[in-house]
Order: sequence, then C-alpha cells, then structure tokens
Amino acid sequence: MDSCIVRQPILNRERQIVAYEVMYQAGSHLTSEQLEANAANAIHDFFMELDQTQFLGYKDAFLTFPPNLLIEQIPSVFSNEKLVIQIEDSTLVNPMAKKAVYEYKKQGYRIALIGFEFSPRFLGILDAVDIIKVDFKVPDNPLIPNIINIARQFKKKIAAYNINTYNAAQKATELNVDYMQGQNIADLVPSKIYHMDHLKSNFFQLMVAVTKDEPNIDEIAGIISKDVTLSYRLMKMINSAYFALKNRVTSVKQALTIWGLAQIKQWIYLLSFDHEDNGISMELIRISFLRASLCEMLSKMVKNLPITHSEAYLLGMFSTLGDLMQMPIENSLEQLPISEELKKGLLCQDTICGSLLRLVLEYEKANWGKVRQEAESLGLEVDQVSKSYVECTEDVDKIWNKITHPGTFTEDSE
Repeated sequence: MDSCIVRQPILNRERQIVAYEVMYQAGSHLTSEQLEANAANAIHDFFMELDQTQFLGYKDAFLTFPPNLLIEQIPSVFSNEKLVIQIEDSTLVNPMAKKAVYEYKKQGYRIALIGFEFSPRFLGILDAVDIIKVDFKVPDNPLIPNIINIARQFKKKIAAYNINTYNAAQKATELNVDYMQGQNIADLVPSKIYHMDHLKSNFFQLMVAVTKDEPNIDEIAGIISKDVTLSYRLMKMINSAYFALKNRVTSVKQALTIWGLAQIKQWIYLLSFDHEDNGISMELIRISFLRASLCEMLSKMVKNLPITHSEAYLLGMFSTLGDLMQMPIENSLEQLPISEELKKGLLCQDTICGSLLRLVLEYEKANWGKVRQEAESLGLEVDQVSKSYVECTEDVDKIWNKITHPGTFTEDSE
C-alpha cells in the first residue's frame, strides 16, 4: 500500500509558523469504503514508526480524522498538547463519532471544524469546537464574513485555509483571522516589486561552487573573501558559542575547513535573503532546503538523469528564487551560471529534470494523483518518494535548528 504523508505550514497573525496540517493518503485505486478502512492503519502504522517531534519541528499538528478513526481511538497515539483534531460534516452525522469528539474534548484535545455551514448540526457542536476553519478559495464569498462573525460570537478561533493567492491572504488579514494556510506559502508574498541586487552579488557563483561534486575550497574561500557581508557573517558564526573554539578563527579558509562544506552549503542560502520582515521568506528558505534535499535524494534513484546529484540539489534549492526575489523565475535564471538542462528543469519544462521538480512540488501540495503520474514517469515507486520526504524533512529541520540558533546547541544535543 502506497501511503503518503506531507505537512503544510499554518501561520499565525504575525506570519510565523505555529503548526502544520498533516495530510496523508492511505492508498490508491481503492473504493471509498476501502480508503476509510485503510486510513486507520495508514495513520497508526506511519506515526508509530515516525518521530513525530522531528517531523513536526516541535510544532502543533492539525490532522483530519474520519468517523471510524475517531471511534477507534486512533487520535490517542498523539499528545493532547500537540494535536488538533479536525472534523468534517461526516462526523456530525455519525452519532458515535460525534460522541467521540466530546470525549476527546474532555481529554484536553483541541477540535477544529472544517466546512462550517449555517445548519443545526454545525451549530449544535460548537460547544466542543475550538477552531473554525473557513475556506478562502473564493475570498470574495459573501458568506465568509458572516461565518467569521458567528465564530467570534461563540469565542472560537478562526483558521483560513486555501490561502492560495496573495489576494486571499490580504482578505484573511483584513478579517483578522487567527491562522492562515495554503498550498504554497510563497503565494502570501506580493510579487509586484522586482529585486535585482541579489543577481549582482557573488551569491550564485558561491552556491554553484559549493554544490559541485568535487568542491574546491580555495575557489570557495576566494568568492567569500570578495563579499564583505558573507565574510563577516561566516566569521561571526564560526566564532560563536556553538563551536566553542579555544582560539579565534581569523581567516575565511580556516573557517571553511573547521565547519565543513556540507554545512556551508546550507548556511549560504540562508544568509542571502532578507528575512527580518515577517518570517515568510524564512519559511521559503526552509522549503528551499527541503526541496533541494529531496531532489538530490530522489535523483539517486532516477535512471538516465542528465544532471548530477549536486545539480539536482540546486534544482530544488533554486526553485523558490522567483518567490524570494519577487520576480518571474525566467528573469532570475538569466544570469545563473548553470547548465541548460538544469534551467529547463527549473522552468518545469517537459524534461526528466522538469518531471523531478514537478514531482516534488506536487507532493508538497498533496496532489496524490499527479504525484503518482510523475513518479511513474521517472520509474519511481510512490513509497520511495514518501519515505524520502520524511527522511529529508527530519534532516533539514535538524540542520535548520543549528544554523538559525547556533548558540543554543552543543555536541551533546545531536
């Protein structure tokens, strides 16, 4: 059975990631009855093997449970402090499932209601609900303000989902919702102002140099030494409490030797964009790391891929350039010193590289049908993709914590 799982960020009013909605597929080519029956096994088996803390990055988890999973006590495998139980209309019409919701509420779990409607069965369960999720796929829907007013009257928190466009994000902000989520967090960033200054720096030369199959430390040190900002931040990082060095590091090459090129590869991209405004670009950079890691891992399983594993890493890493730089991806690629095959892949053209990137992007969005289609075109099993995603997510989160909080980790914490 090809079970899949992916996490989608949930932001608070300050645009900080406070939780993830965990989406899963219990299998494919099954009837609705089989899917519901297999969902319990999929969640139970997957999460019993999964390190939930690492996969969720110490954030809360929003997870939808069909009626039979609620009745069978499947949510009990999660801590009531970290899990938000999501319920849909099917739960409200099932007496046993509805009773189970009240039991979970007594046990301290938070309940989120999806697809609220002005009908007795929805209004009748509001006393057990903590969060009402409102669909913003059509942000100008006149019912949305009314639903939010009802939620506020009952003192419920409001989570806007399907925030898939900047306009939807603006509408949700105007209505002062508590949480927002969408298929692509990049859509929360306006794309009206183009920033070209990053293209004029040494960053792209450095990124390509670091991700070569056989990086040259002298070449990398030379590029960093020409950029006063990168040099300063590297020296500040290497001399921080995280490394606890006896003697102060005074040269770029010495810093690179101590830290190692693998760590530098992660660190460079983080430093290259302004992330002090609202936390969204920080999450985009984290997504860049995850895509890069996943593309590189999957590239090792794909036959006849016309790019190296290091280039596959860049395929994922550079996939967010258009969003981070607030300009069309085509423009941002013009001055990149990368191969034509890699550029075609970044533009998601009909090539093997394009298919690899599309596979990663569709997996992020939980578009399971398209995931299967792209995986088959690359000769991959969906299970391979799913396992690789979980492994990469945990690895990237560990690295992310180290490079964003360098002074709070010691060797014992690994």
